[in-house]
Amino acid sequence: MTGYELLITIVSAGKGKMIVQSAVKAGSFGGTVLSGRGISPSAMAALLGIDTKKDVVFIVAESEKKELILNAIIESTKNEKKHLGCIFVSNVDSLSRTGEIIKTDGGCGMTETPNDLITVILNSGYADDAMAAARKAGAGGGTVIKARGTAKEGDESFFGVQIVPEKEMLLIVVDHEKKDAVMSAIQNLECLSQPGSGIAFSSPVSQFHLLGKK
Repeated sequence: MTGYELLITIVSAGKGKMIVQSAVKAGSFGGTVLSGRGISPSAMAALLGIDTKKDVVFIVAESEKKELILNAIIESTKNEKKHLGCIFVSNVDSLSRTGEIIKTDGGCGMTETPNDLITVILNSGYADDAMAAARKAGAGGGTVIKARGTAKEGDESFFGVQIVPEKEMLLIVVDHEKKDAVMSAIQNLECLSQPGSGIAFSSPVSQFHLLGKK
């Protein structure tokens, strides 16, 4: 049974295309580039509004090709500026492609990993509050992606048109031992206290690498 893994790369804006091209040359199917913004690990920098535009790249790769693709991406960035971004890997246990759902062997089969990815989806305008709480609990920086919720029956409407609330997706990679404290800090936020206001979940990641000049 073929395994698949998800490679997530977060880099400076405009560099996502380079990441996908490097991955394709190494054997990937392709990739998806999303626009986001980085939130500084420093509370003072965040207070001063020193955030940066980011490209977030999602690449699903066959497990046997993962190392080739990962190394190709790292190699393609070695002459870029320092602190270009980072790349890490997460499991994919099923894949739907051209209408077929493929069950996989779980990719790298991670059990205990040094890092976790915390994903928080919440109403637009609250990602910085979530990041501030996470930072107090030991997290560093994070990346925000603009998104939108999906309307359902019973949602509020404006002149008969359902309102689809704007959302933000916050991605934070933390040390495994800090995950529970960060999740607890986010869970207790006032902006997540109402039903439908948001969700937070964590997933193990492996092979975390910083990109750019060393």
